Amino acid sequence: MLGLRADDRTLSVPKLFFGYATGTNLMFPFAVGATACLFAERSTAAVVFEQIERCRPTVLTNVPTMINAMLAEPEAARRDLSSLRMCLSAGEALPPELHRRWQQTFGVELLDGIGSAEMFHIYISNVPGEVVPGSLGRLVPGYEARIVDPEGREVAPSEVGTLWVKGGSALQGYWHDHEKSVRTRTGEWVSTGDQFTRDAEGQFWYRGRRDDLMKVGGVWVSPLEIEDTLLSHPLVAECAVIGAQDAAGLTKPKAFVVTRPGAEPGAALTAELQNYVKTKLLPFKYPRWIEYRGSLPKNDRGKVDRRALAEPGA
Repeated sequence: MLGLRADDRTLSVPKLFFGYATGTNLMFPFAVGATACLFAERSTAAVVFEQIERCRPTVLTNVPTMINAMLAEPEAARRDLSSLRMCLSAGEALPPELHRRWQQTFGVELLDGIGSAEMFHIYISNVPGEVVPGSLGRLVPGYEARIVDPEGREVAPSEVGTLWVKGGSALQGYWHDHEKSVRTRTGEWVSTGDQFTRDAEGQFWYRGRRDDLMKVGGVWVSPLEIEDTLLSHPLVAECAVIGAQDAAGLTKPKAFVVTRPGAEPGAALTAELQNYVKTKLLPFKYPRWIEYRGSLPKNDRGKVDRRALAEPGA
C-alpha cells in the first residue's frame, strides 16, 4: 500500500521495539532493498527535525504526539522537510485538527492508519493520493474486518461497533494468559476493542477505545471528539479527556490541558474553553473540569497515558 522502493530512506520516531517501527523502519525497507535510518537519541521534536535534515528520509514513521510536538516547535514552518514524500501516523488516534495543521505547515502527505500488537502491524490505512482526513482509510490487502455489537452481530452501516479483524498475522494467544486469549479471539477473528464505523465508501472511522468511552446523560461520548475540539482552540497545545465523577457520582468529561505560550491558565480561560466546546459540539459534551498541566504523562510508546490521569490523586 505504501509503494516503498529501493531508493527510499525510512526514518522512525518510535524505536524498533515498537511493532509499528519494526515493520516500517526495518522489515519493509529490507524487503525492497531500501535504506533504514536509525538514531540512538530519545525522540524529541528537535532531534527528529535534525535527523530529517541530516539523513534526508523519504518516508517518516510518526505518531500524533510527536506530530503535535513538531508543529509546536518555534520556526517549525522553516524546517526543511523537502526530502519527505510521505509521513505515516499510527499508534494512537490522530485528531483531524492535527492533520489539517500538518498539511498546512509542511505540505507532506500524512497517512493515518491503525494496527495492533495482536495483529502485528497495520491492517487499516489511508493510501497515497487517496487520503480522507479524519478517516483511517481502507483495509490493507490480506485482512478482513467486521464491526459488531456486543453479541458479535454485524451492525448496520454508520453504526458504532467493535472492530474484529482477521488475517494471517494474527496472534495465537497471549503468553500465559488463556482467559484473555479466549476473550480476544473468536475463531479466526481478533476482537480489537476499538470502536468503529464504516461508511458507504468503505472508509473506516475510529470512535475510540471501548474502555475509554464514557456515558454522559445516558449517551455514549468519545473523548476524542472533545480533544479534537479543544486542540482547535489557539491557546491549547495538548490535551486529554477522561471520565470523572461529579458530586452526585455521575460521569462527566474532565480535560487535562497544556496551554500554548502566552496563555494564562485560570478561571477565565476555563470558561472560555468550556464555552468554545459548547459552540462546536452538543452542549452536554463540554468538560465540566479543566486541569492545567505543564505536560501530559506518556507511556513507553509515546502515547498519552489516560490510565495515569484517571488514577486517584493523579
